[in-house]
Amino acid sequence: MLSIVRQLRKIGPAHVRGRLFDLGEYPGAILDVNAETKIEGEVFELPTDPSVLAELDAYEGYELADPTRSLFIRVKSSAQLSDGRDVESWIYVYNRDPGKAPLITDGNYRKSKAA
Repeated sequence: MLSIVRQLRKIGPAHVRGRLFDLGEYPGAILDVNAETKIEGEVFELPTDPSVLAELDAYEGYELADPTRSLFIRVKSSAQLSDGRDVESWIYVYNRDPGKAPLITDGNYRKSKAA
């Protein structure tokens, strides 16, 4: 993944509306424009090479040909950058019921794991 990540250009911190769950080894985002909670993250610009997005899909377990089998699905969503601008972005959302997974109330997975 390091070779793929090095090809991304960081735009900056951003958030989307929804709920973020702690699934143990990774978080699971569920978008909801009406949610009072935010999911915090980063926006990156993709290079023009389409293989980068395909590699990210594979890493996230997204099967474009059969989304129902995918652990995560890639969807377009409006993300709000820290300066207030909205940008259309891809986001991988959890494609299962989170069950009793704990909700990360501040929407920041890294911060919740550091605590």
